[in-house]
Amino acid sequence: MHPTFPLLAATDFPRIRRGTIETLQVNLGYRCNQSCVHCHVNAGPTRTEEMSADTVNAVIDFIDASPAITTLDLTGGAPEMNANFRRMVTAAHARGLRVIDRCNLTILEEPGYEDLARFLAEMGVEVVASLPCYLEDNVDRQRGKGVFGASIRGLQKLNVLGYGVSGTDLLLNLVFNPQGPVLPPPQSTLERAYREHLGAEFGIRFNQLFTLANMPIKRFGSMLVSKGQLHDYMHTLREAHRDDNLAAVMCRSLVSVDWQGYLYDCDFNQQLDMPIASDAHPRLHIRDATATTLDGGAIRVADHCYGCTAGQGSSCGGALADGETEAAKCAA
Repeated sequence: MHPTFPLLAATDFPRIRRGTIETLQVNLGYRCNQSCVHCHVNAGPTRTEEMSADTVNAVIDFIDASPAITTLDLTGGAPEMNANFRRMVTAAHARGLRVIDRCNLTILEEPGYEDLARFLAEMGVEVVASLPCYLEDNVDRQRGKGVFGASIRGLQKLNVLGYGVSGTDLLLNLVFNPQGPVLPPPQSTLERAYREHLGAEFGIRFNQLFTLANMPIKRFGSMLVSKGQLHDYMHTLREAHRDDNLAAVMCRSLVSVDWQGYLYDCDFNQQLDMPIASDAHPRLHIRDATATTLDGGAIRVADHCYGCTAGQGSSCGGALADGETEAAKCAA
């Protein structure tokens, strides 16, 4: 795999600082039942990195010491494959936190996870599900043969439990990533296309669609380097940069924790091995901090940050601003 950080480190991206931390995003490990082309984590079935029980305890202690945190955002890999996933969800639920599970949907069919969807519903977990297109060929090309069918069955299973259904509190949001080095189409327009197609063809309901730009790091970044497309993609991101998006980028109110418990400004910095800047520690561990001690700190930036501010903007919660209303297709 081609390293991308040396190509991104020198940057003129605007300097920004953290505000109040409200979201704790925890990467429970890189093991996954899928291996997707666009994955910025390089997750897959052969990865063995996994957050330990002791580090999970440290995460829970951090939450208890940080009353401003209202959201626990669980990611991976497939976060559900960590043996401590349910314990962490239960602990956060008991503390009244909003809990997000970034789910790849196919995990719901894996042996040993047959009751996972029901557990998520019982805990009131918000499911953010990756579905990079509403067309089978496009999804299977990006994520592997048979993934689209398994994803549809997963969504239907969640709908039966009340997810995405009007009148319930069970939120089901979908995530779109482009298949190549292009910006996502307008989120609102693409959401309508998803809703119409998935509803008509499969009876599927969901709450929102989030469009995310592909980050030029890890597996996707390496692919760009191999194809000689990194320079052009970075030019696309830079040319589409909007200063207005800087106020809403996720790193201003979020802190990211890796599977070993070290802290980062965001999940992307984590994958580039750019830990939070600290005078006392070269690598700041969650045991040695609270959200309050991190509030107002400088955020480390590199050229990949343009992926969050280009066009309509991109974050873990989707677009940061309204895009144009031109026609949008997920085949982009």
